[in-house]
Amino acid sequence: MEKRDLVLEDHQAGWAEAFASHERRIREALGPTTQVEHIGSTSVPGLAAKPIIDILVVVADITSEEDYLPQLLAAGYELRVREPGHRMVRTRARDLHVHILQAGDPAADDYLLFRDHLRTHADDRALYERTKRSLIAEDWVDMNEYAEAKTEVITAIKARARRLA
Repeated sequence: MEKRDLVLEDHQAGWAEAFASHERRIREALGPTTQVEHIGSTSVPGLAAKPIIDILVVVADITSEEDYLPQLLAAGYELRVREPGHRMVRTRARDLHVHILQAGDPAADDYLLFRDHLRTHADDRALYERTKRSLIAEDWVDMNEYAEAKTEVITAIKARARRLA
């Protein structure tokens, strides 16, 4: 559990630049063929977001940590989450989360589906932002509780995105 002050900022052009910098760092650590994607609200122009860059890295086998984790730690990231099917490293400043998933994990496809849909559908982008603004005003004991509170809206948006795909 981690209590943090949650704030939303209007979209910043610098978020794409920050992603590009970390993408280079990750590719240097893991190799140029690694799938590295900017995900989360900072990847959607026009969407307010917590100023934390989220990155998706897809690896061949999540359980073969020796193929990716020591390299990411050596590149300056810190391990934050180790759970079945998911690892997460972050910066010491906690302004970036790198989510590591295994190739073929439906969660990886869901991240991209959601991102791409919000980039092209202003109505759902506005709905998601209204939801986040409403929830951010509450006092959350843990960031995970805030994330969980958005699940219903995210699920509905992803269902629309699947129908339109």
